[in-house]
Amino acid sequence: MTLIDREPNEPVSAEPGGAQPGGGQPGGVQPGRAPAPAGLRRNALGTGGIVFMVISAAAPLTIIAGVAPLAILVGGVSAPLAYTVAGIILGIFAIAFMALTRHVRSLGGFYTYITAALGKAVGLGSSLVALVSYNALQIGLYGLMGAQGQALLANEFGIDVPWWAIAFVGIAAVFLVAWRGIDVGAKVLGVLLTLEALILVVLAVVILAQGGAAGITFGSFDPANLLNPGMFAILGVGFAAFMGFESTALYREEARDADRTIPRATYISVIFMAVFYGFIVWALIIGLGESDAVQAAAENTAGLVFAEAGHYLGAWAELVMYLLIITSVYASQLAFHNAINRYTFSLARDGVLPKALHRTDPKTGSPVASGVLQTVLAVVVVGIFAVLGLDPYLQLLLWVNSPGVIGIIVLQILTCLAVVVYFVKHRHLERRWYVLPAAIVAGLLQTGVLCILCASYDLLTAAGPVINAILIGITPVTFAVGVVLALVWRRTRPDVYARIGGGSGSEEVAA
Repeated sequence: MTLIDREPNEPVSAEPGGAQPGGGQPGGVQPGRAPAPAGLRRNALGTGGIVFMVISAAAPLTIIAGVAPLAILVGGVSAPLAYTVAGIILGIFAIAFMALTRHVRSLGGFYTYITAALGKAVGLGSSLVALVSYNALQIGLYGLMGAQGQALLANEFGIDVPWWAIAFVGIAAVFLVAWRGIDVGAKVLGVLLTLEALILVVLAVVILAQGGAAGITFGSFDPANLLNPGMFAILGVGFAAFMGFESTALYREEARDADRTIPRATYISVIFMAVFYGFIVWALIIGLGESDAVQAAAENTAGLVFAEAGHYLGAWAELVMYLLIITSVYASQLAFHNAINRYTFSLARDGVLPKALHRTDPKTGSPVASGVLQTVLAVVVVGIFAVLGLDPYLQLLLWVNSPGVIGIIVLQILTCLAVVVYFVKHRHLERRWYVLPAAIVAGLLQTGVLCILCASYDLLTAAGPVINAILIGITPVTFAVGVVLALVWRRTRPDVYARIGGGSGSEEVAA
């Protein structure tokens, strides 16, 4: 019996690194067995810390200031519903997703859950998709950081700095904070997230207090808007705003009382983002006036939210928002960097990636080897775009980010299927009656969203059909490579194949 097949209340031997599943204290060294190497830092995160991690990954201010104007331009006054609908669908998904966390305890998020239900070949394919997707989401943001930082320094201080220089500084800052430990990162993210959320809430409250441009109206929430063609076109944008919320499961080994902390953090994150995005975008439309919102977004898409801040709060708010959007991007990069490192750490522990990537800093417990690899990859990608003279926003951000959105949605669909298969195969396991219906409904809805997103992919990439086809093809090609690799390893490296998905139970991969 492997670790994933155990009953919830059955005693389980220590996980790699000497920790009990769910974030317990390290156990003692067993007779005849060498002491386990240092692992991730235990009991370092509570519910709040994990919430800050995953919401920061979504970068609320970046979504509102950088993407919401596009949603208003395409979807009109129905734009707030795109975020609300996406939040409802992902909330249903979270119910199914969290049901597996009680039974599949190995570190690895989507990778381990999919492996447990759908097999090692599908699991390895999913793990590579996750690595590529999270890296794409994180590294693409350096284009936005560079572009926004360059514009801020030039417009406000008259200093001309290349965008790539700002991006390289950001890469170094992300690595250094992550190296200090997950608890330090959570505190930094907590401060940055609070500041960016606060400026948006203040703006929304002032807009409503002043009655907006033409009074407070509720046309955005007319149910008829659900059938608006523009609504379907921007639904993918709504889903992109939640990217990273599912990474709560990656912090299981570092969470206090993980069986409670992880689900709470997941539900809080989804609910907060659904309500927050919908409310703020609605307030922005009120500030512009329902009849004038689309025209205003067309005339000043990139600067729409900054202009509203300046109009309703004053010039100081516009400057503060420009500063905070850079810290928002930084917070998102730090959160994704931490998630990527834990995926890499998990795969190295299972023997899929080189053992060196399983090493952690003995003082901070951070997976420093994985962090170095991710940092080097970011430097290489940013460097290539800089040398080729490509645009940091239109190409580095949009082209690199977009495959990540596709990949995460595909992983969520596979996870829904995994929930159904897992509980059908393990009928004796305790579960709520609504878990399987939630998995089926979420899976079908997300498949529809994926089709809509691919059909309107140019909204995310601002590219032509050839580039779009290449970007969309990255996910299926990556998945296929993982599946083929697993099938080859089943014959040539059976020991590694057996450990895919944490299937070795408590067996440690020597560092």
